[in-house]
Amino acid sequence: MQFDQSKCSVLKGFVTIKDGCAHVVPAAAVDLYFCSVSPGPCGGRLSTRTMLGRTLREVSAALKQGHITPTELCQKCLSIIKKTKFLNAYITVSEEVALKQAEESEKRYKKGHSLGDLDGIPIAVKDNFSTSGIETTCASNMLRGKGYVPPYNATVVQKLLDQGALLMGKTNLDEFAMGSGSTDGVFGPVKNPWSYSKQYREKRKQKSHCENEDSNWLITGGSSGGSAAAVSAFTCFAALGSDTGGSTRNPAAHCGLVGLKPSYGLVSRHGLIPLVNSMDVPGILTRCVDDAAIVLGVLAGHDPKDSTTIQDPVKPFVLPSLTDVSKLCIGIPKEYLTPELSSEVRSLWSKAANLFESEGAKVIEVSLPHTSYSIVCYHVLCTSEVASNMARFDGLEYGHRCDIDVSTEAMYAATRREGFNDVVRGRILSGNFFLLKENYENYFVKAQKVRRLIANDFVTVFNSGVDVLLTPTTLSEAVPYTEFIKEDNRTRSAQDDIFTQAANMAGLPAVSVPMALSNQGLPIGLQFIGRAFCDQELLTIARWFEKQVQFPVIQLQELMDDCSSVFENEKLASVSLKQ
Repeated sequence: MQFDQSKCSVLKGFVTIKDGCAHVVPAAAVDLYFCSVSPGPCGGRLSTRTMLGRTLREVSAALKQGHITPTELCQKCLSIIKKTKFLNAYITVSEEVALKQAEESEKRYKKGHSLGDLDGIPIAVKDNFSTSGIETTCASNMLRGKGYVPPYNATVVQKLLDQGALLMGKTNLDEFAMGSGSTDGVFGPVKNPWSYSKQYREKRKQKSHCENEDSNWLITGGSSGGSAAAVSAFTCFAALGSDTGGSTRNPAAHCGLVGLKPSYGLVSRHGLIPLVNSMDVPGILTRCVDDAAIVLGVLAGHDPKDSTTIQDPVKPFVLPSLTDVSKLCIGIPKEYLTPELSSEVRSLWSKAANLFESEGAKVIEVSLPHTSYSIVCYHVLCTSEVASNMARFDGLEYGHRCDIDVSTEAMYAATRREGFNDVVRGRILSGNFFLLKENYENYFVKAQKVRRLIANDFVTVFNSGVDVLLTPTTLSEAVPYTEFIKEDNRTRSAQDDIFTQAANMAGLPAVSVPMALSNQGLPIGLQFIGRAFCDQELLTIARWFEKQVQFPVIQLQELMDDCSSVFENEKLASVSLKQ
């Protein structure tokens, strides 16, 4: 792949803000700023609306200084959740729980006993994480039917609550997280907030005057689309997703967010309803890299309830300020330059590489020779583990149970037929085929061997001196729902996971960072893949990149009146920051 440095047009430093167009405040500059949050225009307390677009550090500082209270913040987010209900981002809104948590947080702040940067901060959780006392459905009739309410919290949920975070609700997904569009859950598809953004609608008006805008809404990507939409629409500041083959990074790219898949074993999976045990990782969705690092710092570490978690103590994830990238080596995998890759994504990928090169970094083409086998290998291993994991839903212990009582076998069959959708049943059938005695060696065992070769490809590249790999996250920008459903789930997942699933099979950390808007005014993200358990180094590089490109914040003035002040405030925040 050839990179023309002369064609690089990526913006560096701060950009001029025109016409109220807000821009993400560079995380590096936040360190200079968060100790003193500016008061409102009249010198009084800040409005809740002006806080919605700020970073976790800034909001935490405002809470500590009394410019805003956790209850006010919670109420404003709940208000926006109600106004954006049509996005279908949430399955369950835990209003009473969140307000009670906000009340407790407020008491702590009054006493000066804040639990940390997440105390009083609204967050959301994907509905495949167990939440004590709150229904968990996995967007499936199998759990929805009888209203499965877990008796315990997933470890990651408990860690967030222990830090004082406010749980706004459980977010929508593809059924049992099997999909790449958040379109196949029993509660219906999730709509991408960018469908209603000023940036996208203005571009559409220039191209067409006859199409019905409301019927041509865009998908969020998946399977953590509800979490992505929740963060993108300002209903919360961070959200948990899960990532088995790209389910956090894919919707992050389509919704203009940072989507982090930590190293396998760095974050506990206990309480995450399993899809593929050997690849599942809790993911993090935020509006900037620094926010993702803060959440990761809370979640990372050994869990006695998950034997796959790292045993060594985990240091706090404080990202050092990176100003000089001349000592970095960025790898560009040549196998990722596929024919299906859109020209816009290809161009931005090239510009990103040129950006690093222009700042003194070494950018080299590398080879991951077994990439062509990875998506097939992933399919065999994924469906095999799905078949095994889904066996627990038998109609006896919990969840849906049919009314047929002719025989145990008939009850099993009817329960699973009624409880699972076509996508889940199809993956179970595929997996059971691969696990048959006569097929086991030729499919499952062989796929495990290929998985080792794929992992070794990454080891070889990183041992050669490469610090991080730079790749696309998705083949293109988000597509309209009507176009997305023309292909079946399996075909779509194979296409959409092409750049992301290899990191899961190798257990590596990866993060999608929004880079720019397409010609249609939609987000395009790029992916950084790092060495195993070098998540801090990966995020440090990602934050430098984020600061250079200055991705614009979504403009939802037409969707929500309350959002106008969010964007006006971004102008204030950007001007207040000093380099």
